[in-house]
Amino acid sequence: MFDLQTPPDPVQEPPVAALQAPSWDLTVGLIAATVQLDQRNGDQATRRVGTGFLIDAPRSDGQPRTVLVTAHHVLDGMPAADARIGWRVEMPGGGWRYAPEPLRIREENGDPVWTRHPERDIAVMEVSAPPAFARAAIPLGWLAEADALDAWQVGPGDELLTLGYPRGYSSNTAGFPILRVGRIASWPLTPIETFPVFLLDFPVFPGNSGGPVFWTPSARKLPGTVQPEHPFIAGVLVSEVRPGDEPLGIGIVAHAAYVREAIALLDAPAGP
Repeated sequence: MFDLQTPPDPVQEPPVAALQAPSWDLTVGLIAATVQLDQRNGDQATRRVGTGFLIDAPRSDGQPRTVLVTAHHVLDGMPAADARIGWRVEMPGGGWRYAPEPLRIREENGDPVWTRHPERDIAVMEVSAPPAFARAAIPLGWLAEADALDAWQVGPGDELLTLGYPRGYSSNTAGFPILRVGRIASWPLTPIETFPVFLLDFPVFPGNSGGPVFWTPSARKLPGTVQPEHPFIAGVLVSEVRPGDEPLGIGIVAHAAYVREAIALLDAPAGP
C-alpha cells in the first residue's frame, strides 16, 4: 500500500500540436497535471499520501470536464469525507506557491464520490480544477489504448517515466512531483486481458500510488523500434512487488486502457 502514514508537509494541447514541442516541454506538461493527494490521520501529526493526475475528458455531450485519476486504494484508505488536493499557484515574478484545497471524496453517509474500475485498482472522479489546472489536464487521447504498446513496439528494457510523492516529499516547496525513470521489467505486456499489469524496475515508496507512468521522447526506446506518434500514458502505478517485508524495487503498473474504461463509467446511466 502506498498511502501509508508519512510525515506532515515540510513546507507549506492536442497530440498533433505536442509533436512540435521539445521533449522536456512534454514532460513538464505531465508534471503540471500531477498533484499530491493527502489526508491527516487522527493524530494530526501524520498524513496518508498518494498521487493523482488530471485528464481532460469531455462529457458525452461534449461539455468540458476535468477528471482526477489515482489508485483506488489511495482514496479508499482515507476515511474522512474531505482529503486535500495539492494545487499550485504561479506568483508574479515566476515564483510558485503550494495551495492545497479540500477535496470532497465521500458523501455524508460515507459512500465514495469517486468511481472505481470494477476489476482494477483505479479510481476516477470529476473535479472542479482551477483554470490553470484545467488547461494543464492531459488529453484523453494520451491514454494508451489496449493495442497501443504493440503498435508502438513498447517492450522490456524500454524506459518509462513516472511522477509521484515518495514518502510525501515533493521536488520543492511549491509541491511539484518528483520525476523518476524505470525500465519495463516484464514480458509479455499484452493482451491486457491476460496481462492487466506490467512491472517497472524502479524503487517504489509510500506516496507513489496513483502516479502516471508515461513516455515522452525524453525516455529511451530500444534502437530500431517504432517511435510513438505522440507522448502517451502507459498506465497507473498501483503497487509494488514485495515478498514478505522485503521490497524488490519493482513497481506494478495497471494499463492505461483501464483508466479509459473507468472514465467511460462516469457517463454510464445510474443503476436502479
